[in-house]
Amino acid sequence: MAHFAELDNNNIVLRVIVVDDKDTRNEDGVEVEAIGKEFLFNSYGGNWVQTSINNRIRKRFACVGHVYDSIKDVFIPPHLYPSWTLNNVTHDWDPPVTKPGDPKHIRTWEWREEQQLWEETTPAPPVTLIQIEIL
Repeated sequence: MAHFAELDNNNIVLRVIVVDDKDTRNEDGVEVEAIGKEFLFNSYGGNWVQTSINNRIRKRFACVGHVYDSIKDVFIPPHLYPSWTLNNVTHDWDPPVTKPGDPKHIRTWEWREEQQLWEETTPAPPVTLIQIEIL
């Protein structure tokens, strides 16, 4: 199965759909994006770009609201905070203040735009494992 993102006139992802392998492969059984795009255009119209659920192409899996940058050939997530800047190498949005490290992954952090800082949030309680004996 292949995944394709439909783009609006501003290259914003409108939806992502799954396309059957038979509708994306050539006579040798090789997946070809152009074949999938043609199938989708003939079926639904619109402008389509292939995406990869395991991020093998175009940096990340496309989601509704992402922008497709056709020059860099990547999907970029929405710009959530005005103070964050797009990193032209990673194609991610970078905060003006580095997120605090947490090597044990115990703490969680949330960005506070008005204060321009990371605030520690209450972590979820630890999961308690129990053993059930079936008689």
